[in-house]
Amino acid sequence: MTEEVRSILSAGGPISTVLGSGYEPRQQQVEMAEAVARAMAEKTHLLAEAGTGVGKSFAYLIPAMLRCLRGETVLIATNTIALQEQLILKDVPLLREMMEKAYPRVGNGPSQKAEPTPNPLPQGGGSGEDRIKPVLVKGRGNYVSIRRLKQASERQDKLFNDAAARRSLHVIEDWAQHTLDGTMSTLPALERMGVWDKVQSDSGNCMGRKCPTFDRCFYQSARAELEGANLLICNHALFFSDLALRVQDVGFLPRYQHVVLDEAHNVEDVASEHFGRSLAEGRVMHLLTTLCHPRTGKGYLPNLMLYASDPEAVERAMQIAIRAQDICRGFFENVLRATKPAGDQGAFGAGTIGGGGGRIRRSGAFENNLSEACAVLAQRLNTLKELVKTDADRFELNGYAERAKMIADDARVLVDQSQPGCAYWVEATGDEDWGGGGFQKVTLACAPVEVGPLLKERLFSGDFSVVLTSATLATKTVEAAKASTKKVEERRFVPDEEMAVAESAPPPPQLPRFVQKQDAFAHAMKRLGAEGARTMQVGSPFDYAKQVELMVDLTPPDVDEFAEAIAGERRRTWADDAAHVARRVIHHVKETDGGAFVLFTSLATLRAVAKLIREPLGALGHPVMAQTVDGSRTAMLEQFRKDERSVLLGAASFWQGVDVRGRGLRNVIITKLPFDPPDRPLTQARHELIEARGGNSFGEDSLPRAIIRFKQGFGRLIRSAEDKGRVVVLDPRLVRSGYGKQFLASLPPGVRVTTLE
Repeated sequence: MTEEVRSILSAGGPISTVLGSGYEPRQQQVEMAEAVARAMAEKTHLLAEAGTGVGKSFAYLIPAMLRCLRGETVLIATNTIALQEQLILKDVPLLREMMEKAYPRVGNGPSQKAEPTPNPLPQGGGSGEDRIKPVLVKGRGNYVSIRRLKQASERQDKLFNDAAARRSLHVIEDWAQHTLDGTMSTLPALERMGVWDKVQSDSGNCMGRKCPTFDRCFYQSARAELEGANLLICNHALFFSDLALRVQDVGFLPRYQHVVLDEAHNVEDVASEHFGRSLAEGRVMHLLTTLCHPRTGKGYLPNLMLYASDPEAVERAMQIAIRAQDICRGFFENVLRATKPAGDQGAFGAGTIGGGGGRIRRSGAFENNLSEACAVLAQRLNTLKELVKTDADRFELNGYAERAKMIADDARVLVDQSQPGCAYWVEATGDEDWGGGGFQKVTLACAPVEVGPLLKERLFSGDFSVVLTSATLATKTVEAAKASTKKVEERRFVPDEEMAVAESAPPPPQLPRFVQKQDAFAHAMKRLGAEGARTMQVGSPFDYAKQVELMVDLTPPDVDEFAEAIAGERRRTWADDAAHVARRVIHHVKETDGGAFVLFTSLATLRAVAKLIREPLGALGHPVMAQTVDGSRTAMLEQFRKDERSVLLGAASFWQGVDVRGRGLRNVIITKLPFDPPDRPLTQARHELIEARGGNSFGEDSLPRAIIRFKQGFGRLIRSAEDKGRVVVLDPRLVRSGYGKQFLASLPPGVRVTTLE
């Protein structure tokens, strides 16, 4: 099969018939495609890092389609919607046409055991039946239910509290008349997004073939298409949701023989989320107020009184729902109260998230009366099923009862900490002055401290091949790993605060050592549970020596402004640091006349810097856009592309998955090396586990994660062979610390490094 892949990608091969005579093979792409083909043929596993410009989607799609021609099913999961749309709308149709022509059906078709014989000529074609059947798989909640939409429309006066909600319903009604697939991807913006919950397809209230609109159901049509498909494309969240459910034999994806996880640097976080649990106050209150809103007297249950044989029974259910709302508020208030004051850790660890919260270090840290309240509500809703007159209401009540029971179960697990191997925490975000009565969004959550063992059991032990690919999987280049073998074996990498001890004397016995492995994929393999998988690393075809300059800005804070701090008369403050970053950002934006991304590790610092630079840069004709301040991610990127002199400030989501080509982006400013905050609960738990095993949490976890994220930020600049520019790092640790060399060793060969004193 590897020979077929090479033949397809060769000059004059089938691929040139669709890409044109100017097509030239990329050796890196050919090598990756051969490795993917080998892994699929042998049902083994592969971690493949492919630099920008390799064309990795073709490198895995071509072997995948060859397996489809043999009657096998391949699932491809990506992390971003943009890549899914690229695959399903552009790459797959182009390659599908090429493959169907290059491999016409012979004999009995794909059931034959022999490998298909390539035919590089475009003529010939197949038998008229498509043998490669792609489908974009979306979660059920993305689909509108025609039946539920009709019911919501008929009962809107009793269901919805205000005019804005009813207007949102009308928008959905108008859209439903013209949508082709019934998914919210084309749904216009709604004033009240919560209205979608009343009309979406839901397994708990689905009537199946009893539904009067079954023949027109968008979701059922999608399921039928899915069952007949052999090239499945979905997102990571859907894939890992199915993987988690398969333990209970209730997975919803069809059986597949091969899995490709693109953008695989996100796999650990997504898998961890789906193997954990969370309970948000907003989720609970949305269900309860949907059933009955105490202030307006509207909701599903007040409406149900018109259709039930026993209105008093419905009235009792309403009272239970209203009582549950009071219990919910008290429950989450107790959670927040338990985290205050900040100096009193009690059952919670040091470290907060947003406006409040932190680790929950013991079970039963606060009383759980929410589980009982929601369990009683679920039981009452199930009782009502026998008292209503229509099947539609029986199914609707079943859906609400299932959701109430799930909330009860999640609250019990989270408070009792009955899910082993997890870290438990509270998140509180919103008004920073929440102690003074501001509104907070509160969430209880848990996630596996190590997701690797779960992935090893549920993903890599399956009877299918697994390919993980990304531009950032390894912590260094293979060349750097080979060149530093001897030095790495003798060297101990430690944090800044330990560096002086390490350099002046041998470490004391209690100071754990960390020996950096030569394998550039060691960190990824361990955290993903992929030990034993093959690895490969193919570099980018771009000439980084000519296209990019890496500048490390070592400029200290202004002496006049920080004279007192330097003299030791007062400590430098967070605001001082933000002011220094702002001045350096202004300087470097002027150097390239705009066209700059400024990447932050903290939203608070981002907002502070945005305030300081907006006016001076605006006066120079540089529009400034800041994440969480100036619109959505999509809107800001669109505006950035329109003005070559603009400046965009972004945090986590802008370090990856952003593609701006050409002169529009010529300056990427990294304000700080992207280490995880040490007080992040899951980070704390990982580090405690590593230290308990005698390891070094900095070297084994913090450093590799920061290196991979640094590579992602660096990779925003060069997206094509024509791109040129600079990456500026405002963190002196990149060249002044011992571990800074490892960041540099992870970058593409040929990158020029200069320092600005």
